[in-house]
Amino acid sequence: MDFNITEEQRAFVDTVRRVCQKEFAPRAIRWLDGTWPEENMKRLAEIGVLGMAVPQEYGGSGLSILDTVLVLEEIGKVCYVTAMGVLGEVGTQTRIISTYAPESIKQKILPRVATGEAILAICMTEPDAGTDVPAYKTNTTIKGDRIVVKGVKTLISRADIAEMFVVFTRVNGVPGAEGIGCVLVPGGVKGLTSKASFHTMGGEYLSEVVFDEVELPLENLVIRDNGMKRLLSAFNTQRCLNPSICLGLAEGALEEALRYMRDRSAFGRKIGDFQGLRWKVADMYIQIEAGRGLLYRAAVSGKDFPDPTLAAMAKIYCNEMSIRVTSEAIQVHGGYGFTDEFAVSRFYRGTRYGSLGGGTSETLRNLVGRRLVEQMDLASGCFGMGMF
Repeated sequence: MDFNITEEQRAFVDTVRRVCQKEFAPRAIRWLDGTWPEENMKRLAEIGVLGMAVPQEYGGSGLSILDTVLVLEEIGKVCYVTAMGVLGEVGTQTRIISTYAPESIKQKILPRVATGEAILAICMTEPDAGTDVPAYKTNTTIKGDRIVVKGVKTLISRADIAEMFVVFTRVNGVPGAEGIGCVLVPGGVKGLTSKASFHTMGGEYLSEVVFDEVELPLENLVIRDNGMKRLLSAFNTQRCLNPSICLGLAEGALEEALRYMRDRSAFGRKIGDFQGLRWKVADMYIQIEAGRGLLYRAAVSGKDFPDPTLAAMAKIYCNEMSIRVTSEAIQVHGGYGFTDEFAVSRFYRGTRYGSLGGGTSETLRNLVGRRLVEQMDLASGCFGMGMF
């Protein structure tokens, strides 16, 4: 397989890299208190980043998942909070709208996503159910040409500024996976309330969102039949984009460690001259490159959405690899690495979210294990799974 990127891809990524390194890196510490990085988001909209998942007919560029992975990787190298903000505009919620929403809604919201005017929020987790989607209690009742949404979601990003919420919901009280669908709820509609409840170690605020008899047109119920399968297929995109941020955080941490090793002296020598530290950064780089290969491969799998098993494996590995690498980068920095002023501390805190959001590592290991046990062709081995 050839993962060489095109000249167009390289030019776009280089543009993003220059903006991130020159403009975002110096002010990354500002967002630790939960402030929304609005100026960063506006700058990224100017260069076309926020329109990557928006089809061209709605003002975006309609770029591939691999393109999006490459860009999020660069943003993750310098600022976790900004990367997560961008994820909300180029990830599952935008792709659900562009794939499943009626034309009237697409025309209203997607051009505004591309220009950075409209912020999206995805609502999955509930107080009593996170990964267990079939156990969700939020329900949408169909009443003629109207729908009524009632329920509570929690740990929701951007709830205070979102123009539209992409909500995983039960439909007409149908139990289990068969009853899961998706509704689009405009921000500010009657019956919708939210409050910032949790400040994360990465710097974001997460909110509880309440839908108290929110009444909407029937067209806002964008997924009903076979909803669970369709939603989780779309969510495989998130399982490539989440680890792309982790990959970027790990790369940023390695680069910071190398700078520090070249500048810092101990016992009359640059600490980069010590074999123990050279072995440490060598192991960090090996893990990064292993994760990159697995992630890029997952990103180019599948026609509309990535292969679920490859996406799961990429997410598991990159999430856990980035924790190890950023932790080692802190070790290289010694006591300085434990302070807010050194980027490696922020990288470590940001990367810890990876294995929690978008499907925990434990859940995804179940997915991979189930496919191996139930589908692997023992006569031809792994090649029989059709992934290679």
